[in-house]
Amino acid sequence: MLKVRFLALLSVLAILLTLPAIASAQSVPPHIFIGNATVNGLVAPSGTTITAMIGGDAKGSVNVGANGQFGALRVNSGSGSEVTFVVGTLTAAETATWQQGGSTVLNLTASSFGQPPVVGDPAGPAGAAGAAGPAGPAGPAGAAGAAGADGAAGADGAPGPAGSAGNAGAAGAAGSGGGGPLPVIALILAIVALIGVGAVYFLGKQSA
Repeated sequence: MLKVRFLALLSVLAILLTLPAIASAQSVPPHIFIGNATVNGLVAPSGTTITAMIGGDAKGSVNVGANGQFGALRVNSGSGSEVTFVVGTLTAAETATWQQGGSTVLNLTASSFGQPPVVGDPAGPAGAAGAAGPAGPAGPAGAAGAAGADGAAGADGAPGPAGSAGNAGAAGAAGSGGGGPLPVIALILAIVALIGVGAVYFLGKQSA
């Protein structure tokens, strides 16, 4: 029983010790902003996030509702008093001075023209490569190249047809004279001998 009472006492003491911290946290009420937001001259899209910054730290945020309206942007105190506003990824032109428990109607305008991106906003991924364009027209013909080396000799051709007979040549010169009358005499004797043989043969045939 004594142990239970001791634990209950410790619990009460723990609750009492946390109350000052809770009271301290709730002792500094935020500054509340409401208004409309535009981006590049147009009503900010529904769902766009508005972030309040003090000294480079985010101190509160809210999403844009219908018709670019936002409400109850609760901004806690920070290391400074100037409040800047980021609409999406663009810094609004308007600023405010933080006041404890303040309530301010403030319309915010942001533009991407001539404004660097918000520090810390990562660049998006690179887009896919576009399709290849059509082929261009053919260029002009180049200059003629240097002459090549001579080719190898070709094979012999087939023999051609025989040519026509030529004209008769001129008559030759007359030969020199024979060896005198001896050949004539020899010819006469040969003839006489043949006649004699023929006569003998004929006579032999008659006698038979």
